[in-house]
Amino acid sequence: MSPMLAHLPRTNALTAHVRRMATVHGSAVKHKSVPDTSPAIVMLNMGGPSTVAETHDFLKNLFMDGDLIPLPFQRVLAPLIAKRRTPRIEKQYEEIGGGSPILRYTEYQGAGMCALLDELHPETAPHKAYVAFRYANPLTQETARRMKADNVKRAIAFTQYPQYSCSTTGSSLNELFRRGRAGEMGDVEWSVIDRWGTHPGFVEAVAQNVEAALQQFQPSDRSDVVLLFSAHSLPMSVVNRGDPYVLEVSASVNAVMDRLGHSNPYRLVWQSQVGPSAWMGMQTGEAIKGLARLGKKQVILVPIAFTSDHIETLYELDLEYMREGRELGMDIQRAESLNESPVFIRALSDIAAQHLRDYSAGKSGPMSVQMGLRCPGCKNAICGQQKHWFARAGQS
Repeated sequence: MSPMLAHLPRTNALTAHVRRMATVHGSAVKHKSVPDTSPAIVMLNMGGPSTVAETHDFLKNLFMDGDLIPLPFQRVLAPLIAKRRTPRIEKQYEEIGGGSPILRYTEYQGAGMCALLDELHPETAPHKAYVAFRYANPLTQETARRMKADNVKRAIAFTQYPQYSCSTTGSSLNELFRRGRAGEMGDVEWSVIDRWGTHPGFVEAVAQNVEAALQQFQPSDRSDVVLLFSAHSLPMSVVNRGDPYVLEVSASVNAVMDRLGHSNPYRLVWQSQVGPSAWMGMQTGEAIKGLARLGKKQVILVPIAFTSDHIETLYELDLEYMREGRELGMDIQRAESLNESPVFIRALSDIAAQHLRDYSAGKSGPMSVQMGLRCPGCKNAICGQQKHWFARAGQS
């Protein structure tokens, strides 16, 4: 285990402490009030409908986002696609318990991160986490209003996508920029944590969940189990303009396999394709069928680009792909998502603490060098404006 993880708090103690602090309502993780100079940690993610009734609005927001799913005549087609897909997606959310748990897990992780961050970086304590979802409540505009009401003056935009893509982290930052430029958050000094897919704590948390899943197989069979790392796919139109996501997901997989000592055969595959256009492949479902055809019938699915359970893990992986595999005679398991992992929560706090130390010491600017580089094929003017805005710490 990495030395940086040697001083993790006891799991039971951390879990109990987080549960006392975390809430499952509202966009701010609630604990003691913070001074104006204490940084808000704004946790960015796509989100998901907490109830079945929210599904249509979630889908409409998602298909309206040209950064994620570029469509011709987007403002016309997006509402029509959302309306058509809503009944089927509502049934999927009903099958996983009546909604997405992503808000609950993000608030839990935020509370745990802030509790540890108060100890790791007491100079700026107490810290407070806010959740800003791109397509579901709490939406970015609601979080902006809460931050202004709380008189936040310093904030860190902390993406909860480990690997950077213009369609995910970039889209969330574009929306944050639009709200900030419009004055909806007041006068806030911003900095950004934009990617962390090879951080040792993240790698350790994923590797431990893979090791736990391997225990489901007989000892004599474990070294032959195929690890299928599954990440959300991207349209090839996004990949081909120079988006770094595929490279960064690949780096995460390689780091996890290094940690595991390359103990098993593995592949990186892609899920959640939407629509008829070309997407990054091969698709997870097709890979499962191919492995079955080749006689490789012991498989672990590993979510590598998701930090908590939501519909892509609970329905797509657990109910669709695992069922298909078992129908083909496969012994197929899934590594758990990071959810309440104390190793992962410690990783979040370490990432935030290092960012605060480097920024305050002048070792780093408001954003990373890599974030400042636009994709070579980028033609989105908002992307360039957003990067310029964050490079100036959100100051006009």
